[in-house]
Amino acid sequence: MSEERVTFTSEGLTLVGIVRAPEGAGKRPAFIVLHGFGSNMNAGNVLGPCAMLGDFGYVTLRFDMPGCGESEGERGRLICLEQVAATRAALAMLAGHRGVDPERIAVAGSSFGAAIAVYTGGIEPRVAAVISASGWGNGERKFRGQHPTPEAWARFTAMLAEGKRHRERTGHSLMVPRYEIVPIPQHMRGHVVEGSIQMFPAETAQSMYDFRAEEVVGKIAPRPLLLLHSASDSVTPTEQSIGLFEHAGQPTELHLFADTDHFMFAESNTRVRSVVRNWLAAYFPADAKAAAA
Repeated sequence: MSEERVTFTSEGLTLVGIVRAPEGAGKRPAFIVLHGFGSNMNAGNVLGPCAMLGDFGYVTLRFDMPGCGESEGERGRLICLEQVAATRAALAMLAGHRGVDPERIAVAGSSFGAAIAVYTGGIEPRVAAVISASGWGNGERKFRGQHPTPEAWARFTAMLAEGKRHRERTGHSLMVPRYEIVPIPQHMRGHVVEGSIQMFPAETAQSMYDFRAEEVVGKIAPRPLLLLHSASDSVTPTEQSIGLFEHAGQPTELHLFADTDHFMFAESNTRVRSVVRNWLAAYFPADAKAAAA
């Protein structure tokens, strides 16, 4: 397996990534693997699927979103549609790679990255397939599930309102701790990779609140979509993937797992790996002859 450091631009920013390719000649299908909320390309939920997909024979690209990791951009400014633009730029770059079949590039992501993957697949016809793990399709409903009590919801919506007032009053962003935006139980925080962003402008939370991947997920069809979620996710409510499935066209599969949690790709779950392998064989095989059959 070879690794190559790459750079490309999106909306004037230079983004940094890594392309991993199996040994051997010829052009192969590829996956762009997206990281989660304020994370980076070295997170377990990125390295895990990259290793798995590489084992299955795919080229992979992982990269740092704008404002994250080694990429340029205002630190912590995660605007959903800007991340969609970055993913489309990554696809254009990867399509020109010597080892990649430009007609067979898929996108996969976890959590925040899963929402971006679904939205990108819905508006970008060059995306050949989509895998979403622990993702979400409606930002407002997602946040209501993550801040479930009346008191928690009041605090969250007050923060959004104060973020707008602060920007109007000072011309600067109100900075908010990551766990006030997306709560994660203490026992799960070890999955938040070193170097992840801890403070975000309130505009990031507002962007997520307004984001509606479920409005475009139906446009992925007839390209294949795989939705994966924990049956009892401690971070992103399981109903979010169910909602995406209800809005999706065919072929779409939804799998809920009882023996894993939000960071399923970092947990090296053998059942998740088996489901992904079998789905790929059916809908997006690495072997060119199988794809043509």
